[in-house]
Amino acid sequence: MGEAKDLPNAGAVAAAHGAFNVVGGLWPLVHLRSFEWVFGRKHDTWLQMTTGGLLVSAGVVQLAAARTPQGRAHARRTGLGTALTLLAIDLIYVPKGRIRPTYLLDAAMEMGWITAWLRAAPAGSPQRGARTRQHTRHGSRS
Repeated sequence: MGEAKDLPNAGAVAAAHGAFNVVGGLWPLVHLRSFEWVFGRKHDTWLQMTTGGLLVSAGVVQLAAARTPQGRAHARRTGLGTALTLLAIDLIYVPKGRIRPTYLLDAAMEMGWITAWLRAAPAGSPQRGARTRQHTRHGSRS
């Protein structure tokens, strides 16, 4: 459970990614015409609205969670889950021709968020930190 202490830049990443998700989610809700001009017209408007609403919700959670160490750990999980999901959709459906190639711009942004989260909390850092503290208590050097 030492994960929260091992997220040095997670507050900034959570705030930035949260704001990005709120703005990106609001776009089709506020001005569908410009969103469709960039990303293409969709047959299922309800799906665009649902996705936009979910992105706004995820972003608000990330913004609120950025304030505490435990919250930053939750923001990290929400951010990685959101970014990985959107990246997968972009990389699967652009080649199939179901969505426009402009979604590859989103794919690049999602890869950037994944990278930011992984740099803010390197894989395995909580366990390494816990083992280091344990060895130090028992007189071992790390």
